[in-house]
Amino acid sequence: MQLFIMLCWIIIASGCDIKGNDEVFTEAQTLTVASWNVQALFDDEENGIEYDEYSQEAGWNKEKYQARLKSISGAINQMASGGPDIVALMEIENDQVIDDLVGGYLAKNGYKWTFFGTNPGYSLGLGVISKLPFTQTKLHSSNTKGEVIPRPIIEVRINKDDHVMVLFVCHWKSKLNGETEYLRKAAAKIVLRRIQQIKAEDPSIPVIVAGDLNENYDEFYRNKGELITALMPDDPDAAAKITLNYKTTPDFLVISKQKPPVNLSFDSSLPALYCPWGNELVDGSYSYKNQWETIDHILLSQAFFDEKSLEFDTCFVINKAPFINQKGLPFMYNTLTGDGLSDHLPLLLKLSI
Repeated sequence: MQLFIMLCWIIIASGCDIKGNDEVFTEAQTLTVASWNVQALFDDEENGIEYDEYSQEAGWNKEKYQARLKSISGAINQMASGGPDIVALMEIENDQVIDDLVGGYLAKNGYKWTFFGTNPGYSLGLGVISKLPFTQTKLHSSNTKGEVIPRPIIEVRINKDDHVMVLFVCHWKSKLNGETEYLRKAAAKIVLRRIQQIKAEDPSIPVIVAGDLNENYDEFYRNKGELITALMPDDPDAAAKITLNYKTTPDFLVISKQKPPVNLSFDSSLPALYCPWGNELVDGSYSYKNQWETIDHILLSQAFFDEKSLEFDTCFVINKAPFINQKGLPFMYNTLTGDGLSDHLPLLLKLSI
């Protein structure tokens, strides 16, 4: 009888331990990061910088704004159970919109940390909401050729159970309205400089560059290799175009299809970032003249592949309802009918510890 009782206690104790470990693994070992251009999320206050269709004269009002907040919040909840842990958002009018999101229909999600950035005089900025604490926040901007890059670059340092990572949230200049590559390159230069500084500080800190970069991953090839682009592939032909003095920070990011990303073609001082397009990411996230574009990005540093801390798991385009229309394209928001969500599809990154 004593032996039987002892065996029962061993079985019960073992069962509790196993269940507890499973629960911890399921809850704590996965981290999700989403990046989404939500297409001109303006509030219901008119201050003169809104797009024409978001003016009171055009019929934009509080009811339409609240309906938009509800639909975007519902879509964020469908990206992952309870919403992703971190969401990078582009085309947000101001920090009040961020507050209305996290304090309204997303109030139960636990997005306790938020950060927003914009440049004075511009209609739209960008932000990030997070369930995990920010230990540091920064905004970066610059002038080039007498012109300010349209939107600043957000840098946040995030802590997950003592695992630290740095997230850059970007919305680079559009390709519309003439030659604008120099503005995207100016933004790339800021990001590269900070990545190099972070790497010098601690090479083990993983870095994510997320957002609407307004540049395809194969932009260099689409330009027939005749233009140095803000995103340069790790390719000998691309590297041969570079005649820069590497004593100054170059104005492009090197992207790689290899896991881990290794710079094989450029100067060794330039860190390569893993680009999931063409691997995990297929088709596109934006449609222009019925052709897919791959202008939304989640780029990852080599530290996500060292099997030491936060590790790359997978990444994909969320190309299902309600994000797509009947043609399988992004379901663009319509201010007149209130239908749709955004002209961009979101990307979702899954990390493991």
